[in-house]
Amino acid sequence: MKLVHSNDAHAAKRDDKIASLLGTIREEQLRQWVERISVPRHFVAEAEQNRVTAKWLEGLFHDWGYRTERQGSHANIVALPDPKPARAILVGAHYDTVPESPGADDNGSAVAAMLSCAAACALWRPTLPVMFVAFNREEEHLTGSTDFVSSWLKQSGVQVDCAHVLEMVGFASDEPGSQKTPTGLPIQIPDRANFLGLLANGDSSATMDFAMTQTRAYLPDFPVIGLKVALGLEKFFPVLARSDHVPFWKAGLPSLMWTDTSEFRNPNYHTHRDLPETLNYSFLAQVTRLLTATVIAQARVT
Repeated sequence: MKLVHSNDAHAAKRDDKIASLLGTIREEQLRQWVERISVPRHFVAEAEQNRVTAKWLEGLFHDWGYRTERQGSHANIVALPDPKPARAILVGAHYDTVPESPGADDNGSAVAAMLSCAAACALWRPTLPVMFVAFNREEEHLTGSTDFVSSWLKQSGVQVDCAHVLEMVGFASDEPGSQKTPTGLPIQIPDRANFLGLLANGDSSATMDFAMTQTRAYLPDFPVIGLKVALGLEKFFPVLARSDHVPFWKAGLPSLMWTDTSEFRNPNYHTHRDLPETLNYSFLAQVTRLLTATVIAQARVT
């Protein structure tokens, strides 16, 4: 188990076209999307709002030129470039909540980042081999993403070279003591909750390294801390297996989880207090810019 820091990485070659595209990612738009999605939307307890949210996501992806489909009985929303690529980079985030929580950070922040990345990729090139999946029922034992990996991926004809899974990416603080170390991990991290966390297993280590080089190229002052877990040790730390990256890991597919570390910094986790006004939209915009630069740079060599 090893911690890596973005300020120790070398910088990738900076592409002026990518740098310009990152300027289209705006805090105001991210805030609007978070505000739009932030109502309780559990698959069972708030079924109607869950369906409304799915329809809204389908409409946005369609407007940007993606082929959309509602996958499986759990209503995952899959958005593909047209024509469908043989190989792709995947960006995913779950859109459901626990009952009675507005879910602004969990997981509205991640959905907003995914949407902004999708819009930017469509601007870059509509046929760029990047696909997007809004998973449902993450809050019910990763049901939607498990079905997607076991069913859709096997039948689709699309090879996913890497999945970027977003799990709460909008809460940040510079206050001392605002960050706690995730339960049971033999690591030491800063006590200020102002960094993005990345999580990789052995299959995903190279993807983390790649993301770190993009950080140095495009956002050199943005702190990113990655945790690499090798030799299958993730099986022994349940705190590392709580989001939609897990089905990809189990299938042997590289998957990088992006997070603000959830309840280890956000006191509103899984409560009615998880509201849009509690988020840091400057931080969310930086996460989104890094995500966009990373997936476009990866997709260019896919």
